[in-house]
Amino acid sequence: MHYTFPDNFWWGSASSALQTEGDSLTGGKSATIWDHWYTQQPSRFHQQIGPADTSTFYQHWREDIALLKQLNHNSFRTSISWSRLIPDGNGDVNPQAVAFYNNVIDELLAQGVTPFITLFHFDMPMAMQQLGGWENRQVVAAFSRYARLCFELFGDRVQHWFTFNEPIVPVEGGYLYDFHYPNVVDFRRAATVAYHTVLAHASAVRAFRDGRFAGEIGIVLNLTPSYPRSQNPADLTAAHHADLLFNRSFLDPVLRGEFPADLVALLRQYDQLPPTQPEDQALIADGVIDLLGVNYYQPRRVKCRDSAINPAAPFMPEWFFDSYEMPGRKMNPYRGWEIYEPGIYDILTNLRLNYGNPRCFISENGMGVENEQRFVEDGQINDQYRIDFVAEHLKWVHRAIAEGSQCLGYHMWTFIDNWSWCNGYKNRYGFVQLDITTQQRTVKKSGEWFAATSARNGFNHPENLS
Repeated sequence: MHYTFPDNFWWGSASSALQTEGDSLTGGKSATIWDHWYTQQPSRFHQQIGPADTSTFYQHWREDIALLKQLNHNSFRTSISWSRLIPDGNGDVNPQAVAFYNNVIDELLAQGVTPFITLFHFDMPMAMQQLGGWENRQVVAAFSRYARLCFELFGDRVQHWFTFNEPIVPVEGGYLYDFHYPNVVDFRRAATVAYHTVLAHASAVRAFRDGRFAGEIGIVLNLTPSYPRSQNPADLTAAHHADLLFNRSFLDPVLRGEFPADLVALLRQYDQLPPTQPEDQALIADGVIDLLGVNYYQPRRVKCRDSAINPAAPFMPEWFFDSYEMPGRKMNPYRGWEIYEPGIYDILTNLRLNYGNPRCFISENGMGVENEQRFVEDGQINDQYRIDFVAEHLKWVHRAIAEGSQCLGYHMWTFIDNWSWCNGYKNRYGFVQLDITTQQRTVKKSGEWFAATSARNGFNHPENLS
């Protein structure tokens, strides 16, 4: 069967500054929380590979953008590093950073690749974290200023802005589950971080609209459908609570301009609400977006708790549900994640039916695989598994569009094998293979398939390019 996508569909990939640029403490850039954490606990990072050792985009941006063109990208999302542009977080702009980002944006445009630019992708400047990070409203104000400066510096050419990438992740990782710095386990502080992140987002949206900049502004959310084990009311309630905490805590503010009443009531019941100010409500209402990026990797399957809560343990989301491992589920064994392609359709359908069918696109979807060298044939990685993964998800995106979803594009994570937080290079996600010793780039079979798919704005499936 042939799957054809709408005209002007966005075909591309996504990356981030911290995971690709390298030169993490040169070019005038200051340390992020990742640079600092690596100096403190290098053993927390796979093979002790830290943020200085990425895919060197800061040095190789021109050849990498040429590869984007070769892969027939018409769009590409990356981020600006706050700590590169404003090294102390709230002071002078770094001219070396301005020159670098101008070069990147201009070269993307020259190659016919539309830049999609994210302002914050997990990389809090250490100077801001020392003030308390997102727990401190001063940092919210500093982010608003940073956003406005980005719009002023680059907004004449960038038409698609995103305030945050996956804002729930620093909340989960940094303040609940100990996989991001500052490694706090405290729900009330996590709730404050989430609340202030929404305020920071809304303040940037307000600055964008007040400045009458061209283009549009949005946010990128990792939406993880919460599927109940069964239709038993207890399982349904568990799934509802998981959805409130992990999806709707950001989805409702950015699409409806307010937090879900159920979530507020739940946190009030357990005395976990963050401190608020009277003017916050109007600011949050102003943060409704023009465009939603949807990151989807795996579903969340839950059931009601089978055991009592330890009252002496920290208050956690898992007070309201247990994870459920569905028998027979399809797995990516390397990443330990379930592969469930219809989830991407369920997200788009939920947005269409329950959120006014916003303009959106798939901003990340991908498959991390360990030791891909096993699959080298004639000097190229034959990652047919990745082609199948993308094609199967695209089939469900196609169905959602046919039913009326305003899904405007598909961006794969990622363009080139890149550094992945504490996992380093353990799992590879790219269309392009990176040799981290020589920095040589080699297009994988999936890259050739994606280039062909973009060129003809669709694909036949099942098919094999060999």
